[in-house]
Amino acid sequence: MFRTLALSAAATLAATPSCPAAAPVVVADTTQSPHAVARPVGVDEVRWTEGFWAERTGVNRERSLPAMWELMRDSEHKPFYEHFLIAAGRAEGDYHGAAWNDGDFYKWIEAACSSLAVAPDESLRAAVDKAVDAVVAAQRDDGYLHTPVLIARRNGDRSARPFADRHDFEVYNLGHLMTAGCIHHRTTGEGRLLAAAERAAQFLEKAFADPSEKMARQAVCPSHYMGLVELYRTTRDERYLRLAEHVIGLRNVAAGVDGGGGDDNQDRVPFVDQREAVGHAVRANYLYAGAADVLLENGDDSLREPLEAVWRNVVRKKLYITGACGALYDGASPDASPSQEQITRVHQAYGRNYQLPNITAHNETCAAVGAVLWNWRRFLATGEGRHIDWIEVAMHNAVLAGVSLRGTEYFYTNPLRATDNPPTDIRWSRRREEFIVSFCCPPNVVRTLAQLGGYAYAVDDSGVWVNLYGANRLDTKVDGGRLTLRQSTEYPWEGRIAVTIDAAPAEPFALRLRRPAWATGMELRVNGDAVDAATSKGYAVIERAWSPGDRVELTLPMPVTPMESHPLVEETRNQLAVQRGPIVYCLESVDLPDGVDIDSVRLDPGAGFTVTHEPDLLGGCAAIEAQLHAAPQPAWDALYRPAAAGDTRPFRARLVPYYAWGNRGPSEMSVWLPRL
Repeated sequence: MFRTLALSAAATLAATPSCPAAAPVVVADTTQSPHAVARPVGVDEVRWTEGFWAERTGVNRERSLPAMWELMRDSEHKPFYEHFLIAAGRAEGDYHGAAWNDGDFYKWIEAACSSLAVAPDESLRAAVDKAVDAVVAAQRDDGYLHTPVLIARRNGDRSARPFADRHDFEVYNLGHLMTAGCIHHRTTGEGRLLAAAERAAQFLEKAFADPSEKMARQAVCPSHYMGLVELYRTTRDERYLRLAEHVIGLRNVAAGVDGGGGDDNQDRVPFVDQREAVGHAVRANYLYAGAADVLLENGDDSLREPLEAVWRNVVRKKLYITGACGALYDGASPDASPSQEQITRVHQAYGRNYQLPNITAHNETCAAVGAVLWNWRRFLATGEGRHIDWIEVAMHNAVLAGVSLRGTEYFYTNPLRATDNPPTDIRWSRRREEFIVSFCCPPNVVRTLAQLGGYAYAVDDSGVWVNLYGANRLDTKVDGGRLTLRQSTEYPWEGRIAVTIDAAPAEPFALRLRRPAWATGMELRVNGDAVDAATSKGYAVIERAWSPGDRVELTLPMPVTPMESHPLVEETRNQLAVQRGPIVYCLESVDLPDGVDIDSVRLDPGAGFTVTHEPDLLGGCAAIEAQLHAAPQPAWDALYRPAAAGDTRPFRARLVPYYAWGNRGPSEMSVWLPRL
């Protein structure tokens, strides 16, 4: 049996749920976390007012959320909502869907509640009420809720039981229920879904109290780590934090391939000994985010070292230029290891160091979302801008590419190159679709966009961090009073940002302005006067007494920058990508002149680039006109052939933001282009 702590006698099923008053709708509430450096502001305390993020979050609110509710409600594709009605005995039928569809439904509830916190909407609120009612009705009295099992048993299958197979995603689903319950409570002040979340946590408490080896490994895609910690933060009931510590601790005593573990689920090696990102990238990033949550509450140094080492491994050796991660569709890990008995299959996974293919890149959208969750929690613990740097790049590229500009079609995977003749059959579409059989990514993108304002700022007793740039308004409380400020900017298309103070505490406080990793310089003015601000942890810090009307002007030079990769990234050796600010660009075949094939295009790093602002292109964006070259490209009829010398033909073509590719019909695409 596996035990890492003795659960107290108080950790028995509670008769009634904890239910404090509604709180600001924050993403990871570290208000009382003893090991947090920063506290998040509420999603409801930030309004995107115009420009890039106002447009994208507006589409999310007005199109994505309602369309996704209709898709989940009407059962045309899969009966997401109806599953709960069947499990509750309110309808008849069988279970039809993936094992994790309950979690998809909870993510939609969380997304809708986050949107309601910013923009109340009667029809959306009615949909949330209907969804919550179905979830609560379906839950068993003992707190168990997994509709595939409940429906099977209701239909007479007595063999259906909880936790029969860890790949049934029960703890993953319940973790998302817990997070949704917290956000629903903070938004509405109601306790129904929060109570259901507590009952689910208490069911897990009993299930994990003295687990078998098989039960100890019930941690596939462990959203329950984050869910339990957020439940503790919401209710202040320490049993949930103790349970989170307990189930993460099980990864250290139940690791190893002999009992069925492996790198795909990050349980070949005890978590405290891990120094490299391995296996299924969504499962990995959820694990790292959950461990970071526990670290924020208990300061356990044994968690700090693997979190830091794995982060550096990804950023230095396994991260795509778009902020995406999880390179492989399928593979083996630890690849090429002399300890061959340790090697197991992995899928949708981190690969070897520097293994970053383009056409066959998996890069699941959920992995990019998981990276945002992980980096946000590490930022809250450290106050370091490097974590926001990854969030910014991922949000502007890897995450945003996961949804169409229309807001109703989605990618599951995000390659950096798409061709009409890929080297192998690829199991996920290269076109966004309204419904994906594995529907985990669409509601994950929708909830991340709905909560984006919560990532834009953070506070502590001495000041405020300005994390993400975009036209918005912040209205929050800091030590000593209320702080209201406005950002005015055309970011990410331009690097000029003005921050105007509308209300401020009487006492001096620090305004911390992030200097992005891509920025080669940073100019600051306060009320028109140049200032030379000290930089700390990636932020320029201006500390002074502020008055209404004070204006800070920040300028980040935003040249077009050809980028190259480390020489060990074999797939992009002698190739270039183009970046401007946080935006990574790509070439689409629809922008090529007649007679030019995308495989023939070459890029000179010294070529002339012209930035063009095109309000009617792809929802309005800054495109880049580039001098490119077309090389002769005879048809291939062999694996190898003599290299042919020949002149290239120069031509000009448009590069567009990667996040927007595939929105103009079928098209080939490439982020990386061979160097001339």
